Amino acid sequence: MFWKMNDARMQAPSAQYRSIVFYHNDGQRDSAEKMKAQEEGRVKATIFTEIVPFTRFYLAEGYHQKYYLRGSSDIAAEYLAIYPDIKDFIDSTATARVNGYLGRYGTKVQLEKEIDSLGLSEARRKRLLAIVTQ
Repeated sequence: MFWKMNDARMQAPSAQYRSIVFYHNDGQRDSAEKMKAQEEGRVKATIFTEIVPFTRFYLAEGYHQKYYLRGSSDIAAEYLAIYPDIKDFIDSTATARVNGYLGRYGTKVQLEKEIDSLGLSEARRKRLLAIVTQ
């Protein structure tokens, strides 16, 4: 999935935006290096993804959180009204689930099963369903 979602044929303009895979053990490192080599062969280009040991997790800045959700400003605004503290917005399971659906990670059938638990108004539910159905 990583290689399908991440095109690292160009070097990042800064360390903040670089393509990177973190590993926890030798097996993960070996797998990542093997997959990187396979991807380079597939695209016939150098892949600039770094493969480095995990040391510490850093949460991205608030404006980088919930990328797909922020692209649907009306739905995002409704959640920002519910969660005015950005930490609560980021930590919300509902916003995470909706962000995933908006990123096309989930089906209409899955969404219909859980839409009542997401805390959205009827208007935003309809909008979300319409987007996912497209």
